[in-house]
Amino acid sequence: MTLARPDTDPELRALLADMPLIPQLTPEVLAQIRQLPPTPVETLLEGRAVDRHEVTVPSPDGARIPLEIFRPTGADRSTSAPCVYWMHGGGMVMGDRFSQIDIPLEWLDRFGAVVISVDYRLAPESTRTTLVDDCYQGLLWVAEHADDLGVDPNRIVVAGTSAGGGLAAGVTLMARDRGGPTIAAQMLIYPMLDHRNNTTSSRQYAGGPGVWTREMNEFGWRSVLGDLPDEDVPSYISPALADDLSGLPTTYVDAGTAEVFRDEDVDYATRIWAAGGQAELHVWAGGFHGFDALYPQARVSAAARRTRTDWLARVLNPATEA
Repeated sequence: MTLARPDTDPELRALLADMPLIPQLTPEVLAQIRQLPPTPVETLLEGRAVDRHEVTVPSPDGARIPLEIFRPTGADRSTSAPCVYWMHGGGMVMGDRFSQIDIPLEWLDRFGAVVISVDYRLAPESTRTTLVDDCYQGLLWVAEHADDLGVDPNRIVVAGTSAGGGLAAGVTLMARDRGGPTIAAQMLIYPMLDHRNNTTSSRQYAGGPGVWTREMNEFGWRSVLGDLPDEDVPSYISPALADDLSGLPTTYVDAGTAEVFRDEDVDYATRIWAAGGQAELHVWAGGFHGFDALYPQARVSAAARRTRTDWLARVLNPATEA
């Protein structure tokens, strides 16, 4: 039985009509997608006064984890800037450190933030907690080198979209459980949080081609977890499994009404509130998965991006008492 679905925003629906959608995600399709040339990051940097360079960070297993560092040109490193530590999307099976980088670059423009994007290893070549471990190692390096980077260690925000949002949530849980580094806030943009894939919204977006369907979600999780039984899945890679969501930094969660991740994202914010934490939740009417990244010019996309930026302004520059 096909479940009724919330309508897609009319403006987004018209834009999506011109986008070729894949009917399913398989190893063969994934291999083809990975061969497509990415958008050159230089295009995104045109007209921006931005310096960038790459460093590599060692992981405990000997691999090197690339980090791309973006900073405003001429920034005074003696004055500590906020930092956005970015984790890209791609279902944990595709993408790189430049994917969706236009989103945090807006915060470099607005706040003078140093943006650092981590190129974590992907499934199925890397599995289980390797992906979130890579992200955590990169965060440790950022915190340890805050002075050299000109970064305020008390204003490091972890952020990510889709799979990167789930990894940001996992990194935040790790930092809490391991006693650091300090995270000022976490921004989870339609995050991929729950490997069980059994919510109403997941079932609503099963079948047929789409930006990200239930079947694609199953492929992504299977690529990471293989046949690992549910009881053995670590909450650091599937954060919805975490029993305790207390002690987390202030959190931003958003999603669209017309996407797989809607219900698991709403539930995660609800559980943060239940644990006494602070979370701001936005569910954008008619938004499909990745709507604002694919079509930033749409009115609902502009509203979503503006709302995140306004929230970040409050987090980075809280009002002080007179």
